[in-house]
Amino acid sequence: MHLIVGLGNIGEKYQLTRHNVGFMVIDEMTKNLTTSNINNSNFQSTLLKSGYNLFSKPTTYMNNSGVAVHAIKEYYKIDLENIIVIHDDLDLPFGTVKFKIGGGHGGHNGLRSLDAHITKEYIRVRIGIGKPQDKSDVANYVLSNFSKEELNKLQDIISHTIKAIEALKTEEIDQVKSKFTLK
Repeated sequence: MHLIVGLGNIGEKYQLTRHNVGFMVIDEMTKNLTTSNINNSNFQSTLLKSGYNLFSKPTTYMNNSGVAVHAIKEYYKIDLENIIVIHDDLDLPFGTVKFKIGGGHGGHNGLRSLDAHITKEYIRVRIGIGKPQDKSDVANYVLSNFSKEELNKLQDIISHTIKAIEALKTEEIDQVKSKFTLK
């Protein structure tokens, strides 16, 4: 079983923000699947099941994502190598898609929470959102909406990312990196 987690914040005001690109990928992945909704308040997550896959959008807000993922991981006894986390990455230019296992959180509070609750050894799908001009404006930047031009490009990026996630279920991460990294 794979647990595919999109990081983001719940609520309409965050729907198209840079910080919610993980939620956007989950929404696109699941829109044409036959899924069942798993209602368990312990999971603190919008959780869908399709076949041998679980799709999670934590409802804890970004900074506590690890709480939700840990509860799901423990209940379903999911190995770390079968947890795929999709998140925004300030350190990558907009449109970049990279993959890795482990590493630092780079100041990303969602990753910091995951690392604290399940360790660092899960698969990360990093989607570049670029950086603000002024480094002191990071919080406002990640919580700001994508521009119309970025949203148009994002459709292709999300489609590409979904193909990569499907490959991650059956291929080694190095193979996926060589086939699906976007720079």
